[in-house]
Amino acid sequence: MAYNFSPLKKKMGETAEWLSKELQSVRTGRATPMLLDAVSVETYGSRMPIREIGAINIEDARTLRIAPWDLTQTKEIEKAIAIANLGVSTSIDDKGLRVHFPELTSERRGLLLKIVKEKFEEARITIRGERDQVWSHIQKEEKDGKMSEDDKFRSKEEMQKIVDEGNKKLEDIAKKKEGEIAS
Repeated sequence: MAYNFSPLKKKMGETAEWLSKELQSVRTGRATPMLLDAVSVETYGSRMPIREIGAINIEDARTLRIAPWDLTQTKEIEKAIAIANLGVSTSIDDKGLRVHFPELTSERRGLLLKIVKEKFEEARITIRGERDQVWSHIQKEEKDGKMSEDDKFRSKEEMQKIVDEGNKKLEDIAKKKEGEIAS
């Protein structure tokens, strides 16, 4: 009997997606609109994300341009970015505002690399835990007579291939982010 690895594969995909999202929040000194996703602005009696009250564009490698649809909201957007404490500076002009990203220092790069490694290790631990659960389940099925010993070892090999692929994907994601930080 072949073991059903689809829950394990699904968990691998979810873990890779989680790592990607976590690493997007690690700012590399390059302008990225995703940094502003968590910032909400008090406008028209409610809180709204910046992307819902204006257009966000990348002007150059270290500058974002926010063009609010209602220019009276410019001061509120600037205030929300300041309160969010993102380590960026803003300047207002007649078309909206610019968000300036400072250069990364070598000390800050080292700190960011450490954060990337911690997130990567967290993701690997999640995969390791999932692998252990699947292996326990395979052993239990063999013990209960639902699977032969040969099937158990074939399933173990297949499980390890899936885990190795998942770890490789996580490693690729982390290396890409490390490359962004180092450059």
